[in-house]
Amino acid sequence: MSFSTKKILKTTLPLLLGAFLVWYSLSGMDKEKMIEYIKTANYWWIGLGLFFGILSHLSRAYRWKFLLEPMGYTPRFANSTMAVLVAYLVNYAIPRAGEVSRAAVMSNYENIPFEKGFGTIVAERIADLIMMLIIVAITLFVQFDFISQLLTENFNPLKIGVIIVVLVVGIAVFSQYVKKAQSGFLLKIKYFILSLAEGIASILKMKHKGAFIFHTVFIWLMYVLMFWATIPAINGLEVPFGAILVGFIAGGFSIAATNGGVGSYPLAVAGAFMLFGVSKDPSEAFGWIMWSAQTLMIIVFGGLAFLLLPIYNKNT
Repeated sequence: MSFSTKKILKTTLPLLLGAFLVWYSLSGMDKEKMIEYIKTANYWWIGLGLFFGILSHLSRAYRWKFLLEPMGYTPRFANSTMAVLVAYLVNYAIPRAGEVSRAAVMSNYENIPFEKGFGTIVAERIADLIMMLIIVAITLFVQFDFISQLLTENFNPLKIGVIIVVLVVGIAVFSQYVKKAQSGFLLKIKYFILSLAEGIASILKMKHKGAFIFHTVFIWLMYVLMFWATIPAINGLEVPFGAILVGFIAGGFSIAATNGGVGSYPLAVAGAFMLFGVSKDPSEAFGWIMWSAQTLMIIVFGGLAFLLLPIYNKNT
């Protein structure tokens, strides 16, 4: 398979999957009830959720400077913010292209070499991944009884044990081969793992580690608050705390499946809520309203950032 074909497939497949999931979700939905939920939604709560989302983006833009400063770069906060917003917008069109566009914007307007800027973004993603894993761990701790009961009722514990053993043995054997790899696909994996380790090391070596950690926690706290604040907007939707955490995680992983979670986000969140006995109709309504609000925010602010970047930097 040629490089151009792979590139086309990476772009089109998530879009096609998203389109299918949108059709699948809407085809099994009571349209009249959905319209009623949208009409009667409390948009004050939705606005509060979007406010938390905006704070997370501003914090992400500010956090970036802590990784760039050790290399001698002090970008303007306005450019950092607009680069972040443009990146989110681009990700809706082309998966994972947002990180590239973000580094390109800073290279163009702040003279930060693309490779260095992109390297700091990788380090940021590692920090975000660690935060996501912490939230998953907290969720497992808080909802351990529920999750273990769910697993034992739907799966054979012996099979789960066998799968875990096979995975552990497989990872151990595979890691030995990766360490000794000198060429081919395994060498790429080896370099990828080493790059992740280097990114983590760069975070630990920075001057303002405390401020970086604070903003990382703050960003993810805003994400959770954005999710939580939108729930009261839906009439009749009562969600226990454990379901909020599980729904947030399900929604987060769905965003990686399709561009910006199109089609997959409402299904994932509604499915998580229904595990806790929450009614289907308000769960689906929440998923669609939550996703629509996020998407509209990114389109509006990302579009404005795209237009304002050359105007703001016209004298540079």
